[in-house]
Amino acid sequence: MNQIKSVSAGYFDGVWKLFASLKLTIALLLSLAATSIVGTLIPQNQELKEYFQAFGPFLFQIFDVLDIFDMYHAWWFQLLLLMLVLNITVCSIDRLSVTWKIIFPKVPKFKASRFINNPNMKELNIHRQPDDLKSKYESVLNRFYSYTSFDRTDDGIMLFAEKGRWTRLGVYAVHLSIILLLVGGLIGSNYGFEGFVNIPEGESADQIRLRNSGKIIPLGFTIRCDDFNITHYRNGAVREWRSSLSILEDGKLVFQKDIIVNDPLRYKGINIFQSSLGELGPETSGAADVHPIKPGDDIILDITSTESGMSYRKTTIIGREVAIPEGLGTFVVTEYRPDAQFRGQVVGEAIVGIHKMDGADPVEILLPLHFPAFDKMRKGQAVFSVAEQTIEKFSPGSTPEMRYYTGLQVTNDPGVWVVYSGFMMIIAGCIITFFMSHQKMCVHIIPKEGGSIVRISGTANKNKPGMWKKVDRIADEISQLT
Repeated sequence: MNQIKSVSAGYFDGVWKLFASLKLTIALLLSLAATSIVGTLIPQNQELKEYFQAFGPFLFQIFDVLDIFDMYHAWWFQLLLLMLVLNITVCSIDRLSVTWKIIFPKVPKFKASRFINNPNMKELNIHRQPDDLKSKYESVLNRFYSYTSFDRTDDGIMLFAEKGRWTRLGVYAVHLSIILLLVGGLIGSNYGFEGFVNIPEGESADQIRLRNSGKIIPLGFTIRCDDFNITHYRNGAVREWRSSLSILEDGKLVFQKDIIVNDPLRYKGINIFQSSLGELGPETSGAADVHPIKPGDDIILDITSTESGMSYRKTTIIGREVAIPEGLGTFVVTEYRPDAQFRGQVVGEAIVGIHKMDGADPVEILLPLHFPAFDKMRKGQAVFSVAEQTIEKFSPGSTPEMRYYTGLQVTNDPGVWVVYSGFMMIIAGCIITFFMSHQKMCVHIIPKEGGSIVRISGTANKNKPGMWKKVDRIADEISQLT
């Protein structure tokens, strides 16, 4: 039985030493940094076909198994974060016992040798006896320090003072802040969600589709789009879109707000962002358009050369390849999508085409009909857009006003307040760690013929130059007083 207990204790000690190791901390931080670089270089949460085209079948299978395409939700990435949390926690506990005894001693102790041999010492000659000086100097120290005491020695009287023992906890506040940030991130990753929903004007929705899994989940309340307004720049690009939203519970209005991009509606910990828009025909309720582009219909393309700035207009149909001037290759429209998506966001009607240039791989290009400047984001040698007259041709032209739907991004992060607490804690911890210190002061009064020799010295665990200034100030106070 004792042998089993000994083996268990030895195993626990081994695990404890592993997680108390600074080497493990460095290894985990380097691993997280390296994987974060990978997550930055490889765009996250794109459509799988984009990854397949970019990396090929072999790398695609490897990256898919390792969850590289949604790396920050991958089990192994969260395991690294959890190990770092345990590592920091164990390191802090392992070292806290010694620090705790320094901060909370039963009786504060002072080593006279640390002050007697201090190279930064001020010495004064005072024409008064030690006992006459003791009470006066105590009053000076009491103004600067929270704790004072004295000790009679063979060669005189030593007055001690100190403050800031608690500042040694500053580093642990920083450790705790890092733990809160990591734990908050893990909570949000595992228990939060991010989804989207499209709501036509005058209609409602009480559920959303999750971005990563496509699963539909209920919200617990209803979002109603009361109105939708859109403004454009002169070139036709969207300038601003505004959704008037109402929140209903059990059919009763409980909250209302107009939202624009970067100004969300927040309700019960759920954030509702304006993220996209689209047009609806007057008779439709959920489709993006009822007048699709069919094979044989003319499509007018505007093509601009990035290098020369020249623009060219080409008329084509689905499946017909057109040549582009200035040696910019060819372009062929491959399909029409009534409800296209870009990076998980609905962009409405769009055509898809392939741009080919000599010496370069073919590029698939998405051209939303109602976003003329969309292709500029690609930063290619040629910028494509669908001409305005084509949009008018295949949109309901007999209706004086278009009916829109608003695309909403809906998120919930239950760990956000833990993260906020971590940010506040790290600010407080850094202020304590870098700008405050544990200070000790000693005033040694040594009797001599006709008076006393007064020696003032001090120590601090940080900011030694600041402590030297404090010694000078105490010496000036004492000099002026006596």
